[in-house]
Amino acid sequence: MLDINLLRGKPEEVKKSLKKRLLPEIIVDNFLKIDNKWRILKVEVDNLRARRNKISQEINLAKKSGKSINSLIKEAKEIPKKLLEKEKSLEDIGRKRLELWREIPNIVNDDVPAGDEAKNKVIKKYGVARKKLKEGHAKLLENLGLINTKKASEVAGSRFYYLKNELVKLNLSLINFALDFLRKKDFNLIQPPYMLKKQVLEGAVTLDTFKDAIYKVETEDLYLIGTAEHALNAYKFNEVLSQKELPLRLAAISPCFRREAGAHGKDTKGIFRTHQFEKVEQFVFSKPEDSWKEFDLILKNSVEMYKKLGIPFRTVLLAAGDTSKTSTKTIDLEGYYPSQGEYRELGSCSNCLDYQARRSNIKFPDKNELKFVYTLNSTAIATERMITCLVENFLQKDGSIKIPSCLWKYTGFKVIKTEK
Repeated sequence: MLDINLLRGKPEEVKKSLKKRLLPEIIVDNFLKIDNKWRILKVEVDNLRARRNKISQEINLAKKSGKSINSLIKEAKEIPKKLLEKEKSLEDIGRKRLELWREIPNIVNDDVPAGDEAKNKVIKKYGVARKKLKEGHAKLLENLGLINTKKASEVAGSRFYYLKNELVKLNLSLINFALDFLRKKDFNLIQPPYMLKKQVLEGAVTLDTFKDAIYKVETEDLYLIGTAEHALNAYKFNEVLSQKELPLRLAAISPCFRREAGAHGKDTKGIFRTHQFEKVEQFVFSKPEDSWKEFDLILKNSVEMYKKLGIPFRTVLLAAGDTSKTSTKTIDLEGYYPSQGEYRELGSCSNCLDYQARRSNIKFPDKNELKFVYTLNSTAIATERMITCLVENFLQKDGSIKIPSCLWKYTGFKVIKTEK
């Protein structure tokens, strides 16, 4: 969440960012109103607590000097009742204040375009897009006997799948390729918990916008993670990192679980948009002054991996209205799909500044004070989605699928052949 001093001292700056995101500026006014009530009430509570502590001294002094203590006794009896009422009001207002505070999005960076996704800006294209295909990845993989979505739908519901034979190997190969690549870049490899408590999850994401995307475990205070980013942010929840630890670069492998509640009718065939998938994620805890250098690093890592895989892709700067609430700036990596004749999102790279760290209470010592770290994240490879892009771009005339050379040592084969 945002620095309270920014909200109180520079509300117009926050409103300007909201306007770029196409969100109502009144969000700030509503927060400041309840924040003002909270501040007034807090002073009253603090004064009552101070008076409660002082009045017993006054009673003792009055007794020693032989003065009447009746009025002081009466006041002393009334203070606890007044304090209880005020504290209850402070707690109620504080809860509402925190809810409003948490829902105010991050300030978008100056170079982020205003508007919705139509204002997204293509930065650079890589590779050569092949001619349009008649069939998409779903039909191609079904023809090769490598997926079974019909049976998965029968036993688990829509947007699930069975991967088979060479596709299982290809999936694991992409994971190992990404992990080895990042390990050589001195990233610490992590396999995180696949579930998080609500309080911890809210440190990484605003639940109001993400609640339709994630699964809640009934009867328990646990949510299945929608991305390893949330679990990696939680890795230092409520901690103080030393100067020597920063930047702390992590690379995680995990399954991701998405409800896709708002995606009815979108990409229903195949394995492009599913309820579960694997992903290798980059995550960095950084000093504020180093965050953009780290942003360039993790974006470069993703670009390098995509270039090694040989797919046509592009980088796209997201407009403010298409940028997540936690991020100040996001660059998507989009792969080209010959069957659709267009680019589709494969991953993203984001700088969240201190927004997540402030929510998660993650700090580091800087001279004589504790400051919040900055957090950054970037998709290395979302494997099932990458598979769909590889299949369409490396389809051969005979119906076989060529495997990128960087994966050969992991797959053990160079091509997925058609069955005779």
